[in-house]
Amino acid sequence: MTLACTRLNSEVKGRPWLVFLHGLLGSATDWEPLFPSLNGWPCLFVDLPGHGGSAAVTAAGFADVSQLLTNTLHQQGITAYWLVGYSLGGRISLYHACQGDRSGLQGVLVEGAHPGLTCQADRAQRRHHDQQWATRFLQLPWKHALDSWYRQPVFASLTDAKRQQLILLRENNNPHTVAAMLASTSLSVQPDLSEELHQLHLPLAWLCGSHDTKFTHLAQHSGFELRTIANAGHNAHRDNPGEFARQALAFIISPVLKEVEHDLS
Repeated sequence: MTLACTRLNSEVKGRPWLVFLHGLLGSATDWEPLFPSLNGWPCLFVDLPGHGGSAAVTAAGFADVSQLLTNTLHQQGITAYWLVGYSLGGRISLYHACQGDRSGLQGVLVEGAHPGLTCQADRAQRRHHDQQWATRFLQLPWKHALDSWYRQPVFASLTDAKRQQLILLRENNNPHTVAAMLASTSLSVQPDLSEELHQLHLPLAWLCGSHDTKFTHLAQHSGFELRTIANAGHNAHRDNPGEFARQALAFIISPVLKEVEHDLS
């Protein structure tokens, strides 16, 4: 089984593919604001299980999603790639880099993603938190549930207009499949990947909006490389897509430049 996906600039040769994974409630179309800045790079935008064109696809956990991603890459003929993941998509990217089939993976960029909880009490608290949200998705009127979701502290930088835009984008989601994905990929069941991430022999960095204090502090405290996106909150690729793309591509290109410099020295 594979995941629905959209290709961009697939005619470009000689560069690794950029594979984008969206967050909970999103879809491949979430990355469209970046399209004008991605000329010259072959890109794959994936719909995660329970979302977009993959709404009918189910996954029992992170291992399932990672295998679905591997199947999709094989189906698409992609043998060299970077992962770029937002929120849930970022956590899936981190899991895939640590515990999935990383053959062909050249680096990882995550936006607003958590490497994993270390404390059992925090896991229990998060389990309760996510179970409550799954119940709200199933029981509340859908627009009401979405409005409540985007009023969480992590989305504090959203204006009323931006919140309404996101609700309009998300209202076609199926609350049942989204709730199932939330339960199966809750942060409470994600392994703590911090130690494995520090041992990875791959380029890895966090992209965080300048107003996203929670994940900026998390990246700094965890000792990961951090790139800050000006004038942006938790959803930095939507708030400031041009700067997000500039920072992402600069990080992706930097290992290539270092290798060239080494060869010339």
